[in-house]
Amino acid sequence: MNADELDRYLLIGSAVLVLAVLAVRVSLTVGLPSLLVYLFLGLVLGSSGLGIEFADANLAHALGFGGLVLILAEGGLSTKWEHVRPNLGYGLLLATLGSVISIGVVSTGAHFLLGLDWELAVLLAAVLTPTDAAAVFSVLRTVPLRHSVTGTLEAESGLNDAPIVVLVVAISAGSAMDHGLWGLIGLIVFELAAGFAIGIAIGWIGATGLRRVALPASGLYPLVVFAIAVLAYGAASALHASGFAAVYVAALVLGNTELPHRVATRSFVEGIGWLAQIGLFVMLGLLASPDELHWWHVGHGLAAGAILTFVARPLSVAACAVWFKRDVPEQVFVGWAGLRGAVPIVLATIPLAADVPGSRDLFNVVFVAVVIYTLLQAAPLPRLAAMCGVLSDEARDVEVEAAPLERVSADLLQIHVPGGSKLAGVEVGELRLPVGASVSLVVRDGTTFVPHRTQRLAIGDDLLIVTDRSVREQAEARLRAVGRHGRLAGWANKDD
Repeated sequence: MNADELDRYLLIGSAVLVLAVLAVRVSLTVGLPSLLVYLFLGLVLGSSGLGIEFADANLAHALGFGGLVLILAEGGLSTKWEHVRPNLGYGLLLATLGSVISIGVVSTGAHFLLGLDWELAVLLAAVLTPTDAAAVFSVLRTVPLRHSVTGTLEAESGLNDAPIVVLVVAISAGSAMDHGLWGLIGLIVFELAAGFAIGIAIGWIGATGLRRVALPASGLYPLVVFAIAVLAYGAASALHASGFAAVYVAALVLGNTELPHRVATRSFVEGIGWLAQIGLFVMLGLLASPDELHWWHVGHGLAAGAILTFVARPLSVAACAVWFKRDVPEQVFVGWAGLRGAVPIVLATIPLAADVPGSRDLFNVVFVAVVIYTLLQAAPLPRLAAMCGVLSDEARDVEVEAAPLERVSADLLQIHVPGGSKLAGVEVGELRLPVGASVSLVVRDGTTFVPHRTQRLAIGDDLLIVTDRSVREQAEARLRAVGRHGRLAGWANKDD
């Protein structure tokens, strides 16, 4: 690549990024999922549009996996453990048993109804089954759902990629049944368990180290946190474990640890997550060739998506929900909210890169199914959430940003009072912070002042609190308790 080519790529890339960011606003206005806008941008730029040629399946496979790693890292870092913990079993069961049921139903339908041979039928079912973390996380940011629902969907979408990747790679390589069915199941279980263990270990080591080391610049903390999460993926992959499970679990550990500049870190990784989504979907749009699409692809995509959406997904959710006594309306919503996005298309590049017979047709069928059913499922989600009674009416949690104060064992907390918080109207003295923590400054409408004990807080206030490191967790817990339950919140509510 020479300097002129680099300049041209930078021009095109930056222009696409600006358009993609603007498209987020447009997609929210018209109710169109932003990922479809990114795919459309890729199609416009591709061989059927402006003529940019991109047909390297191996590169698409590598870039796709890289994008998924970044998206899973962002998802884990922004997920609250307190929401996932009570629902982890349900989410994990959906990611494993639920996936098995979906693959069985869809592959049977693809073989007997669509006439595909068993290898392509199972590949199609496996590729379409996992929910997409990027699509699910983006929906959860805009629809205020009950914690039981968000925790379930986050856990499922964060964990179901791992076993499916093992299965698709094994089938594409022709080694799926080398050691029999139980050997394949054992391999999937080992990779998933080892990925979990590696993710927990690296996440804990990284979090412990960051709490004890004061870096010279605040901007370094987001970089290190993100690098540790990606390190978990690389370490697990090197040890032949599930890198996807490792990166999500490591990010989950890091995101739920009291780290310096936590809010800034989450903002940084959210931006990286958006960048990964944009790059991933545009790249997949470039890889697709609308000129190659025939009515056969459209028909099979519609049929396979229908079997998955209206038969396989509801059955898998019902089979898993029975163990956790979830009511039927919640099952309906969880079943419908299992959005597909980049993950199925990325997985479809695995057999394409391996040159499996019929893989190009498989890719086109998956592309059609993802585009149509993502649009179909995403649009009515807010209304369906209200109909199923899974919307949350809880006040938003207070936002806490922390920075270490060097030379002393203390932290500076920046607290933002969001809309709906019951901190509004509470006097500073009524916060009853632990000894060693005090409100030093309040920023309101651009004006700063030192509050007195009878000063009442208001929505939109930013508080600066200096706290001894030994009572920092108590101070944060107290602030969150008051934010949720008001001035009469007792210490017993600190873990609510």
